[in-house]
Amino acid sequence: MSAAIKLLKAAAGNAGGGPVYVDDVFSTFLYKGNASSRTITNGIDLSGQGGMVWTKNRTQARNHSLYDTARGATKRLVPDGDGQELTYTDTLTAFNSDGFSVGADGSLFINANNEDYASWTFRKQPGFFDIVTYTGTGNTTGGSPQWREISHNLGTAPGMILIKKTSGTGNWFIWHRSVADDSAYAASTGFLNTTSDFGGYSGFQTNANQTATHFSLRQNSSGQTNDSGDTYVAYLFAHDAQDFGTDEDEAIIKCGSYTGNGSSSGVTVDLGFEPQWLFVKMSSHSGYYSPLVDSMRGFIVGGNDATVWPNVADAEYSGANYLDPTSTGFIATDTNNTNLSGKSYIYVAIRRPHKPASEFAATDLFSLGMGLNASAGEKVYSSTFPVDFVLSKKPSGTSDWYVRDRLRPFDNYLNPNDPRAASSNTYENELDHMDGVYTTSASNTTTWMSWLWKRAPGFFDVVAYTGSGSGSTVVKHNLGVVPEMVWRKRRDASQQYYIWASALSGAGTAQANGNFYTSSQGFSNGQYYAGDTQFDNVTPPTATEFTQGALKTSSAQYMIYLFASVAGISKIGTYTGTGSDLNVDCGFSAGARFVLIKRIDATGDWYVYDSVRGIVAGNDPYIFVNSNAGGVTNTDYIDPLSSGFTITSSAPAALNASSGEYLFLAIA
Repeated sequence: MSAAIKLLKAAAGNAGGGPVYVDDVFSTFLYKGNASSRTITNGIDLSGQGGMVWTKNRTQARNHSLYDTARGATKRLVPDGDGQELTYTDTLTAFNSDGFSVGADGSLFINANNEDYASWTFRKQPGFFDIVTYTGTGNTTGGSPQWREISHNLGTAPGMILIKKTSGTGNWFIWHRSVADDSAYAASTGFLNTTSDFGGYSGFQTNANQTATHFSLRQNSSGQTNDSGDTYVAYLFAHDAQDFGTDEDEAIIKCGSYTGNGSSSGVTVDLGFEPQWLFVKMSSHSGYYSPLVDSMRGFIVGGNDATVWPNVADAEYSGANYLDPTSTGFIATDTNNTNLSGKSYIYVAIRRPHKPASEFAATDLFSLGMGLNASAGEKVYSSTFPVDFVLSKKPSGTSDWYVRDRLRPFDNYLNPNDPRAASSNTYENELDHMDGVYTTSASNTTTWMSWLWKRAPGFFDVVAYTGSGSGSTVVKHNLGVVPEMVWRKRRDASQQYYIWASALSGAGTAQANGNFYTSSQGFSNGQYYAGDTQFDNVTPPTATEFTQGALKTSSAQYMIYLFASVAGISKIGTYTGTGSDLNVDCGFSAGARFVLIKRIDATGDWYVYDSVRGIVAGNDPYIFVNSNAGGVTNTDYIDPLSSGFTITSSAPAALNASSGEYLFLAIA
């Protein structure tokens, strides 16, 4: 950690307070307006630490709204306009220790009834974001050029600065570290609220003069960033300050640039992390909108992104695939906007949440339950967190299993019981909510069961990637630990699932590339097979990458789902059957809510048990992940155990044969 940031953290009262995660300083929070005073609880301390809230009506063409603690609640600026600061007493009414409050909002800007809204909250934090207000001085010293230095508390040289006059009309000036200076004394400047390119404005002094302690303005830049007597606000975004995360050595924000190549395969930008929020603006040409995407609304791979533009008031648009996230950055994909050949672009990218699973309770990471009877736009599966991965099945009767995840189009699904390619439908497909899964069509899911996961380092991760067309592909992931179980599925063509488990693999041996698979099935009911080449047997998986073998189909599209054990939350392991009651200790304190079991050394189905349908002393319903058959309800093969679960003596060979070997995944 830099010395400057250490001092600023200490001054802010953060010394000795432990690591800071992106989860602590940034939030994308979605909500539906209700035209009544309410509190938005997003976990960001604004009243204590300070910060900024940016909101946008997703449903209608309404201006963006921006509020900050330096100017005070109710003081609104419009990023897509040049108007001065105005006071609206019924919009953002308070900054809180865990979010913000809004009023009835008769203007439709922030809380109109039944309108959908997005909010992005930036907390002040050295190495991430800062806010400065100042009064212009004009040209007080005479001569040219002259400049004015204004102190800030970012603790590192800024990556991007936005400046807006608050006492009168004026454009939103952008300085960005990646745009070359206009001259020996002036930086190249752009506007947030227009489609103009950079250059020809002298509001900032040269790039070298934007430092870790101050930003520098052209003092005699009339009508720009320092008019005498006018008031201004400046928002400073850091670049690559590697001061965050568990070991305080990770960056959570980067401000960079790329040049479009006009190719349909796009331009790949390596950030070193997967972004959850991304703003891109063309800097070398005028006339193009600047897309802003985030993973909550739909920043997806291979589909149209849910996009708003800071320079226009338009409603959210989902008609183009502008940008694809990767596990280490993003791909600029749209040859009509974000990837024009030879054009220069700037970006600001914020890392996806990276607070480790050990910081959460099990109920913050995994939820389960029967569905709801919902009209269009209503909730069908409930959780206390934004859902990243959905596994669902109707327990009674014949029906497919469904898998959805946040990285793919929300209406896109896979079937664990079938090798078919991904398909789409309009049911149970809205993941752009904070508290579960919603539906775009009337849906009665009261007879359906759902199991819902949240991505978190150490617990669970999702990666979408493309095969290399060569013998192996190194896949980067964000699990943060060595994976213990991996599910892999090709999504653009029919192909079986391949299931790998570290407990069954010896690194550097032929066993290391073993997996469960049968070509005619989804999940295989066959025994673990050590002679395959789907998982590399030379390069063991690490906390950041996983080598996939035998991926010789060029441009084939894959999904992998990675699981790991977290003390007191989840456990992946093996047990040896006894034929008698067998206690499986997972280190839990209140038993398992979810148990998945598969026999290793012989054929056997993938059994799923859960606490909603019943892990009790009597009969316990189960379903097979590898089959579309309905569940069985009249057997007692599993019993509750406070530290995990018990396999009973009445269980069949698929669960408890004497000397049989079994793989399991359990979640508390």
